[in-house]
Amino acid sequence: MPNTIVEKVWKQIRKEAEEGSRTETFAEPFLLDLVLNRTSFGDSLSAVLASRLHDSMISRLSLESLFLKEFKENSNILDIAALDLQAVIDRDPACNSLLEPFIFFKGFQSLQAHHVAHALWVQGRRFPSLLLQSIVSQKFGVDIHPAAQIGHGILLDHATNFVVGETATIGNNVSILHGVTLGGNGKEKGDRHPKIADGVMIGAHAQLLGSIHIGKGAKVGSGAVVVDDVPAHITVAGVPAVRVGRTTENMPALEMNQNFTTDATPVAKVKS
Repeated sequence: MPNTIVEKVWKQIRKEAEEGSRTETFAEPFLLDLVLNRTSFGDSLSAVLASRLHDSMISRLSLESLFLKEFKENSNILDIAALDLQAVIDRDPACNSLLEPFIFFKGFQSLQAHHVAHALWVQGRRFPSLLLQSIVSQKFGVDIHPAAQIGHGILLDHATNFVVGETATIGNNVSILHGVTLGGNGKEKGDRHPKIADGVMIGAHAQLLGSIHIGKGAKVGSGAVVVDDVPAHITVAGVPAVRVGRTTENMPALEMNQNFTTDATPVAKVKS
């Protein structure tokens, strides 16, 4: 993930902020603070996250310093953020600019805060990582354990009530709607949460439970309860989820086709 994607995204965000400050004068102080007076993408993203997450217990300045330090030491987080922004504008028809998700969308923002929390977790700094998790949960209604591993090019649409357990993993170029749970199915210890491969699309309020594997390019219907593995390029739906067909797209996450009935074609039984 070359830095050129970060530079490209940052240039476009600044351009859109400059246009916004000219056409909507009431927004000028806001855009100056978060974007136009900032020296880099990381500096600006630190300000955006801190402005949304600070409270009486932890100041905006403290959070901003924490984010900026981690971005400088883990530049891959900024690469991921740029790719996540691109995913939003590519897949969300309601989004018309990079600036919108950057400063407004809690799905994008909660993911970037998680990447910082995960970096802290890997460093053995449990308290600040859990603190960030707690703040994001309270502010955004998104609860991602800092140990969970999440890739790039993620669209977390709307995001409210998204829950991810400690041992869950999410691959690259995945699209997830609101109300989704990647949880355990009991109080067992160890590896107990779902593993999501690249290109998967998960519909709103789907519940994926246990140490299950969702194969590359699979599709999970809205409201489905999934407790078994899903092979690559298979669509599942229902409670409990059953196979209803093969995906009509190679990478459903990129197409965002939520009409799961289009995949309702006979499927030969696949051995587990």
